[in-house]
Amino acid sequence: MMWENWTTVSEFVLISFSTLSSELQSLLFLLFLTIYLVTLMGNVLIIMVTTADSALQNPMYFFLRNLSFLEIGFNLVIIPKMLATLISQDTTISFLGCATQMYFFFFFGATECCLLATMAYDRYVAICNPLHYPVIMGLRSCTQLAAASWFSGFPVATVQTSWIFSFPFCGPNKVNHFFCDSPPVIALVCADTSLFELEALTATVLFILFPFLLILGSYVRILSTIFKMPSAEGKHKAFSTCSSHLLVVSLFYSTAILTYFRPRSSTSPENKKLLSLSYTVVTPMLNPIIYSLRNNEVKAALRRVIHRAMGLQKL
Repeated sequence: MMWENWTTVSEFVLISFSTLSSELQSLLFLLFLTIYLVTLMGNVLIIMVTTADSALQNPMYFFLRNLSFLEIGFNLVIIPKMLATLISQDTTISFLGCATQMYFFFFFGATECCLLATMAYDRYVAICNPLHYPVIMGLRSCTQLAAASWFSGFPVATVQTSWIFSFPFCGPNKVNHFFCDSPPVIALVCADTSLFELEALTATVLFILFPFLLILGSYVRILSTIFKMPSAEGKHKAFSTCSSHLLVVSLFYSTAILTYFRPRSSTSPENKKLLSLSYTVVTPMLNPIIYSLRNNEVKAALRRVIHRAMGLQKL
């Protein structure tokens, strides 16, 4: 009898930043649009440079290209809809649209965690086992590791999204977020979600905490090896090859862990939005900047690409 009285939700309303004044929303639109364009251009540039320059045809930059592809996808899932809600004031999203956005958010999020762990493993082999690096990190091994990272996103996205949207929704349809994330959507469910929340916690540990521990373990071994190096130049070179990745990992995981491992009562919805902005909007923009400014090989490759482009224009 209860099922007969439950209403069918055909769309959701993203509260997003609708509580702010229209002037402030316009400023946010310009800010996020600028970040979005910089992110797209930066990651496309990284892909083009690491593909075109012969000096960057090694596993480190192969994985970096994969990371740039992933960041572009991550942005396409989140930012266009957020920009639309800011400029048009239409904050509705269809039931299917919400499910699709959540699916790809889970997919790209889980993939990024695994890909960052794979990149840490690559640096571990390069520094701790350099003589066997060409054999261990051959083309086939790199392709398999990248494919495994991308594939890891499918099971978590499929299970999490299909389970959430199989629950009944009674009618309250306001999602207190700027995209369809799991916690604010599950708060609208009219059923017992304790089993799902247990599964979601397990998935979060597996796809956020476990890769983070692998990265941490890799860098403990890397730092131990670097400190044993007799040459100061060797230490500097080893640190420089790791610093960009370590900074990207720190930015991504610090905000992700703060968002998903803190008790619900300790963080307000507005603070969660700010935390979410950092890893869905800001970090994808900073990644290509970090790899471009802190990596001498990338900077040299950029100069070579620019010089070739200018030479072609003169012809």
